[in-house]
Amino acid sequence: MSEGPLYLGFDLSTQQLKAIVIQSDLSVVSSAKVDFDGDFGAKYGIKKGVQVKEAEGEVFAPVAMWLEALDLVLQRLQEAKTPLNRIRGISGSCQQHGSVYWSREAEKLLAELQAGEQRQNLVDQLKGAFSHPYAPNWQDHSTQAECDKFDEALGTAERLAHATGSAAHHRFTGPQIMRLRRKLPKMYASTSRISLVSSFLASLFIGSVAPMDISDVCGMNLWDIPSNTWSETLLTLAAGGSAEGAADLKAKLGEVRLDGGGSMGKISPYFVGKYGFSPDCEIAPFTGDNPATILALPLRPLDAIVSLGTSTTFLMITPVYKPDPSYHFFNHPTTPGQYMFMLCYKNGGLAREKVRDSLPGPSNSSADRWETFNQHALSTPPLDVSSPETDKAKLGLYFYLPEIVPNISAGTWRYECSATDGSDLQLVNQPWPVEKDARIIVESQALSMRLRSQTLVSTPPSTPSEVSSSSSAPLPAQPRRIYLVGGGSLNPAIARIMGDVLGGVDGVYKLDVGGNACALGGAYKAVWAFERKDETETFDELIGKRWKEEGAIRKVDEGYKRGVFEGYGNVMGAFGEMEGRVLEVARNK
Repeated sequence: MSEGPLYLGFDLSTQQLKAIVIQSDLSVVSSAKVDFDGDFGAKYGIKKGVQVKEAEGEVFAPVAMWLEALDLVLQRLQEAKTPLNRIRGISGSCQQHGSVYWSREAEKLLAELQAGEQRQNLVDQLKGAFSHPYAPNWQDHSTQAECDKFDEALGTAERLAHATGSAAHHRFTGPQIMRLRRKLPKMYASTSRISLVSSFLASLFIGSVAPMDISDVCGMNLWDIPSNTWSETLLTLAAGGSAEGAADLKAKLGEVRLDGGGSMGKISPYFVGKYGFSPDCEIAPFTGDNPATILALPLRPLDAIVSLGTSTTFLMITPVYKPDPSYHFFNHPTTPGQYMFMLCYKNGGLAREKVRDSLPGPSNSSADRWETFNQHALSTPPLDVSSPETDKAKLGLYFYLPEIVPNISAGTWRYECSATDGSDLQLVNQPWPVEKDARIIVESQALSMRLRSQTLVSTPPSTPSEVSSSSSAPLPAQPRRIYLVGGGSLNPAIARIMGDVLGGVDGVYKLDVGGNACALGGAYKAVWAFERKDETETFDELIGKRWKEEGAIRKVDEGYKRGVFEGYGNVMGAFGEMEGRVLEVARNK
């Protein structure tokens, strides 16, 4: 380890608080974590980091627990002999959409935070700093009535998505604030400021209520992304309908920091005295966990991440802002003019497992069943088409849970169409052999991602020799690289089919940055914030030079395959038409 400056990144997720310390070259020096259930479960009555009131659909976390967790994780770094005195800058990532409600005493109590023999920990010194002891969690689903009003406020869900990057969602902060103002009017009236979880954690470090981050603010349904300002119409709605109420809510929310880098201030004396931080240590803006994920790569424009876990998430960086109610757009956390595009699917790994378990063959172990699944997936040609002139392309929707994208209830639907142009789309009354489903479910999941991202990609700027040598024809628009993460990324058949459908001119890669991706993204953000030459040096320029691919990524598929990729393009219209037909008869109520 060199003697140069160090940088600290945090990840405050639903179930843990992680901290990671890195050097300027991005190498990891130290890390520590607090597990909320393991360390505080009995004290706070939580399970998987939260408390739940099923009757109302409420899911929330005790703010005091987070205060205790911050002291504990820093204590663990200290016990690990981490040289905290060398930390030059701090940033981090936090669960998105949650909100923290500060009392009128908050600024005074934050400013007076001190360490010493007669001084107490954060939870004791900030006892009177909160008007509400709980923060709603992203799993909360108590706000359907408020979401309906948000979708109506600008006329349609499409207009709301155009303004704020998303249609209304239960977990988004605007509907949450609206409900809490109605349910707990005295609490709301006594609230001086409202923070997102990311700006709450940053506030503890600077000893003052910190501004919200330009990316995380997009998860509220309150920020007008094209105008880069609060939406007065939506503020008025959330605040009860009056202009005075909107002005009051705007004051509670405060200004939004447009620059994702730079310093918001020096570290609070509390952390200097208690843990030995340098008084010159500075705090950069904190962001949300999804934006931090794209910083951990670092993800470049036209790169895409496909997270193949229990659910499936598709993330991409794009300069094109084309919102839609079925997905999410956020400002990029460090780069003005770039956006984070995000798709979230419920039917991911569990749906693939359902198909796997329906296949005939060995059933004595999970590994054997996956081997059977992969065998069938790879022996079936793309779309189960051997001859495009004679064979019909097979398309399907496999929703074992009600889906978000598209908004369709649970069920399975199978269709066939022309493989050459997608015409003559027909519902299949008699299911094809179940062995075909192994490939078609993976294709279906990838086709949905391609359908929704196709207007955001462009012809890749460079042509790898192995692709360009096969033909002089220009490459079709597609992602530059596809990065796979999550349990499904270990499966070679799934990786192959993702590359077949989504392309990826530079290939498909398995990404492994351990379990600390969000904390690393925060730490990288701190390095960039304090080591950039000036505001013109981008995150990609600075971090891209230092980030080492070795050990972090492994190429698992060539990606774009000329002819195969275009074959899927021929049926994209039919896939969209199939979704539309199913929506007409099976839309979620």
